Amino acid sequence: MSSARNKMAQELATEQSQTIKIPLAPIIAAWLIPGGGHLWQRRWGRGALLLLSIATLFVAGVAMQGRLFKLAPANLVETLGFLSDLCSGLLFIALKFTGYDPGELGAPMADYGTKFILVAGLLNVLCILDAYDIAIGKKN
Repeated sequence: MSSARNKMAQELATEQSQTIKIPLAPIIAAWLIPGGGHLWQRRWGRGALLLLSIATLFVAGVAMQGRLFKLAPANLVETLGFLSDLCSGLLFIALKFTGYDPGELGAPMADYGTKFILVAGLLNVLCILDAYDIAIGKKN
């Protein structure tokens, strides 16, 4: 009886001591390019659909002169907006490097554009999580 307990304890210790491997390549690819994590894992259809839809949202937001949020630790809403924008990956980084700044516009369309850019970043977070689930074998 005690040998069975020892064997179970050893199996449990072995399972707990195994390190969890985080698939960094698909996660980084998914952040940099919307749908990139899926493309990395050779899921061409899903990756192309995600890239097209998120890039379209982002470009539509820019076309409507939506504003980008700035990192302002003293302002929680501004910081959360910045993190959402940052989740768009290279789309956001490229737009920042071009010096894009529509200024403060009072047009309702600019407000919609801001929301489109935010939603593009948040949808990319879901894509990153989906690519992660596929990479660890949790989802097909």
